Amino acid sequence: MKIWTNEHTFNHPWETIVQATWRKYPNPMNTAVKGIDVIDRKVENGILKSHRLISSQWGLPNWARSVVGSTNIFYASERSEVNPITRQMTLETTNLTYGHVIAVDERLCYQPHPEDNSKTLLKQEAVVTVRGIPLSSYVENMLTSKISHNAGKGRLAIEWVINKLDSEVQDFKSSTDEILNQTKKSIDDITRNHNTDFSNPA
Repeated sequence: MKIWTNEHTFNHPWETIVQATWRKYPNPMNTAVKGIDVIDRKVENGILKSHRLISSQWGLPNWARSVVGSTNIFYASERSEVNPITRQMTLETTNLTYGHVIAVDERLCYQPHPEDNSKTLLKQEAVVTVRGIPLSSYVENMLTSKISHNAGKGRLAIEWVINKLDSEVQDFKSSTDEILNQTKKSIDDITRNHNTDFSNPA
């Protein structure tokens, strides 16, 4: 068994990070995720609970494929909870494909940074267990290294989503301002013409 942990601070408030997390896929940083399907979503006692099925490509080397199988798409179950009162979001993911041989259990927790409420602290943990195949320790190390690499991509993806959302907001604001300006101009023109008609009766 191999345990990997990590902490990261985002320079964005918790609410922004939660919104970005929901929109994280697809993204150009991590193209391994091929699809996300919502199996169940409900609100219990003010807590949003979701269950999603994630399909991705692990990219195992040929020798590992010969041991565990040649499946290209791997499936994982993700259960999450968002508590707006305590301002905490947790995601727990476990793989379904080859779970009897390779078990990857990952947990992410997003909450306001204890020293700066305008920032968000991410605590991440992954437990990798390989059973019943040769060189199990080597495979655990390899998967842990891949998880660490993908975690970096995940953080970049969240920043990418936030920048994209900011850009969409700016585009919307620009479009709205243009519409308001055009509307004001039209009203001014109508008013001006109306006054001219009355000042020069036929």
